[in-house]
Amino acid sequence: MSGKKGVHFGGGNIGRGFVAEFLHNSGYEVVFVDVMDSIIESLQKTKHYTVTEIGPDGETTFNIDNYRALNSKHEMEKVIEEIATADVVTCAVGPNILKFIAEPIAKGIEARKKKEPLAVIACENAIGATDTLRGFIEQKMKEETKSNIKDLARFANSAIDRIVPIQDKDAGLNVKIEKFYEWCVESEPFKPADPPQIKGVHYVEDLQPYIERKLFTVNTGHATAAYYGYQKGKKYIHDVLEDKELHDIVQNALKETAHLITMKHDHISTEEQQDYVQNIVQRISNPVLKDNVERVGRAPLRKLSRKERFINPAAHLAEMGEKYDCLLGSIEMALRFQDVEGDDESFELTKKLKSMDATAATKDITGLEESHALFKDVKEVVEKVQKSMS
Repeated sequence: MSGKKGVHFGGGNIGRGFVAEFLHNSGYEVVFVDVMDSIIESLQKTKHYTVTEIGPDGETTFNIDNYRALNSKHEMEKVIEEIATADVVTCAVGPNILKFIAEPIAKGIEARKKKEPLAVIACENAIGATDTLRGFIEQKMKEETKSNIKDLARFANSAIDRIVPIQDKDAGLNVKIEKFYEWCVESEPFKPADPPQIKGVHYVEDLQPYIERKLFTVNTGHATAAYYGYQKGKKYIHDVLEDKELHDIVQNALKETAHLITMKHDHISTEEQQDYVQNIVQRISNPVLKDNVERVGRAPLRKLSRKERFINPAAHLAEMGEKYDCLLGSIEMALRFQDVEGDDESFELTKKLKSMDATAATKDITGLEESHALFKDVKEVVEKVQKSMS
């Protein structure tokens, strides 16, 4: 089939309900790649599925078709061939899985059959995810391909923001997703050519402010609500934010990150950031989303890591000599998210806290160096949590 083609790694809800929706609406044929037999089989058997956007003003439903699906466990050669003839490769697999999808992308780039370079855009909840993916891809490449990479592929980081709540039990491939979205992609890597035409993507010169604003507001606020809510036995995020005490705790953590964002990024004014914060709090308070506290809190080790939503902004604030007490509260609640059914990382967290002393656990879990301005305070929080476990 001629026309534009996007290969997308990850057949999950973000893949089907956000990335594929945008590619589909921009005239791309979408080729899904995953290792989950059940998802790939369903996509292969079904010619279309629906995406329902839910917002305060009701629901809108879209029909998604013009896609194919491949299982990279069994059909690696086909995946490589698809990449060799694609216009765009995207992924929404989780930052820890990037290293596993690098090889087929590397081989697809080496087998490139299109004159234009392949656009590679990782759509992950992590800073610089495309750069990370590129590092893994280059490890799998021949030297001559690497030296010639600019002619074969262009790598652009992106920041995505869209809440996917827990889906209905019998949803199948259909996805319910929040109406609000933001998908920013850096434009610089595509120059002098134009970036891929994907409706709804906002191309920006400098992605850093958008990534940090999103990570330190949406992700910090969402996870703070989840971890405090979990300790208080709340079921959904909107239940947490209806509780005045917990609502204020979330707002106070976001005051600290808002202060950081306006100090770091001159062109984001205090008023603009304040509006953004209130917009985000309103979004995550939406009862229609039925956003489960355990879902939002899952993977606490990743969320407590050095570049993530708590340690990253708290570290910046500590370096600037600014206040970060409320973020320390969020860090404590994340450390208390232990042994949660269905979340392997929460069990791993318990093991680490039980088997290491406070200094070793702080280094291991947060990635902070002992000499860092934030280390002592976080170590005290770790000690406090460890004492309450014994």
